[in-house]
Amino acid sequence: MYPPSMGYGLDIEAISGILGSISIACWVVVFSPQIIENYNKKSADGLSIEFIVIWLAGDFFNMAGGVLQGIMPTMIILAIYYTLADIVLLIQCFYYRGFTLRDPKPNKPAHVEDGQASERTPLVPERSARGELQRALSSTDANGERTRSASTYREHLTNLNGTYLSPATPMHPQPEDKDDVEAAKPTQPRTWLQAILFNGTAIVLVILAGIVGYYLSPSTPPHNDNRTDADDQASTLKFSLWGQIFGYVCAVLYLGSRLPQILLNYRRQSTEGLNALFFLFACLGNLTFVLSIFAFEPICARHAHGHWHERSHCKPGEAGAIYARYILVNLSWLIGSAGTLVLDFAVFAQFFMYRNNAAPEAAAPPAVTSPADAFPRTVDGEGRGREPNER
Repeated sequence: MYPPSMGYGLDIEAISGILGSISIACWVVVFSPQIIENYNKKSADGLSIEFIVIWLAGDFFNMAGGVLQGIMPTMIILAIYYTLADIVLLIQCFYYRGFTLRDPKPNKPAHVEDGQASERTPLVPERSARGELQRALSSTDANGERTRSASTYREHLTNLNGTYLSPATPMHPQPEDKDDVEAAKPTQPRTWLQAILFNGTAIVLVILAGIVGYYLSPSTPPHNDNRTDADDQASTLKFSLWGQIFGYVCAVLYLGSRLPQILLNYRRQSTEGLNALFFLFACLGNLTFVLSIFAFEPICARHAHGHWHERSHCKPGEAGAIYARYILVNLSWLIGSAGTLVLDFAVFAQFFMYRNNAAPEAAAPPAVTSPADAFPRTVDGEGRGREPNER
């Protein structure tokens, strides 16, 4: 954020420190909602394992590049923490899915075998079944053969399960005690208003924690060997070839990590199993991290007696050149964080689009009905099956 602000209660260094502290607070808690979500559901099907693996690789290169480039110590500490949290998510995926590095393809609706009835069995059969039945009845009417033998009906009746023909018999066994009744009641999902209030409160608390953490931390780090602020700036402006290479590899991995998750959500047509706070904290952490990098005040200095010393005035264009070099040194981290922020908005769009969709694993497949089952049968007092037209 250049040029430096004048006349404000907070200087550029303080603003950068507060934003960096908020970013740290976000990244400290970012993995917790998703880890808890996986544990509660005893499943990690909503999470792309390819997303976690690529993200883990990106965090490794981020950590190595930060060490080689000599970036802020907080960024290196965060990179180490990211790596450990990624490993926890990866262990959850392996535990609930088995050892695999590929995302499972969503299950396609399978047909119910042997015409078994279920709660999702359509009351009206498929059009093809109705067409076959109508053609069969027309042929029967033309030949005058409406009545079938009683033995045929008895044979057909043996294939029916009479338990579910009674309206008093439920499709599932009834719970026997009060505890089972309470457990059988469906839980009411949170409304969008409740979700917004809950997530908004969590974000505000994390932001406050970051601000408080900044003011509780030491105001100035200890300097060794009489190092000046100008010396620190000069060290951060040095290019490290391997540090830059690792940084750009990290940026590519971060950008590519979101694509498997977006693709998995699209294939499933659902975001069930994902926790919105996981991506909300990631967005806020990336946003504040990018802003903390931009909030930099150049120091115009001169080199004398082995140290850099700040000058009271900058030469024309000198401060701008220092700021441009600073951005260039941190460009790979800016690209990775800003690009990931944009892709996270795509995930939020999927949360909105698929908000009413259930995961394909939870959807019951439709049943196959034969043409002979198109019309209901009745059971007479003697227990014999009888067609509607049978007299």
